[in-house]
Amino acid sequence: MQRDKVILVDQNDQELGCADKMEAHIKGMLHRAFSVFLFNSKKEMLIHQRAAGKYHGGGLWTNACCSHPQPGEDLKHSAIERLHFEMGLQCELQKAFSFIYHSPVENGLIEHEYDHVYIGFTDDTPLPHPDEVQSYRWISTTDLKNEIELHPEKFTFWFKKALQMIKMEIV
Repeated sequence: MQRDKVILVDQNDQELGCADKMEAHIKGMLHRAFSVFLFNSKKEMLIHQRAAGKYHGGGLWTNACCSHPQPGEDLKHSAIERLHFEMGLQCELQKAFSFIYHSPVENGLIEHEYDHVYIGFTDDTPLPHPDEVQSYRWISTTDLKNEIELHPEKFTFWFKKALQMIKMEIV
């Protein structure tokens, strides 16, 4: 599933056009993205370790799924489709919130995203795509917060940022 374009947006998420994904990350152009957070009936969060070969963030731990909607795609449908592609999971997703972040990452790239966060619930076993996911696990939010406090460098920037805004009482 090729995701080589991004939708450029302004600070209000109004579309400005499209750009090549790598160009947007080299220049730090604000673009639309989504992040999916999944929880199970034990109130654990699904996290995954990004595949080592990813263009950035390889080997880092992050939320269940994240990507960029393609031009003309419905945002929620794109998130559902990408979750199935990356993690082999299908479940209903609900929009939780959006936020903007800007952060340099490795390889001289810059993440500057208008990130739409979705939350879902499932007890299904993930079947991750090996080009996207190196490993995965379910973890309690308490254990996750402790791990991030001890080893923040092992987690993606956007995941740590979004996690601060997730209302854990919903799970």
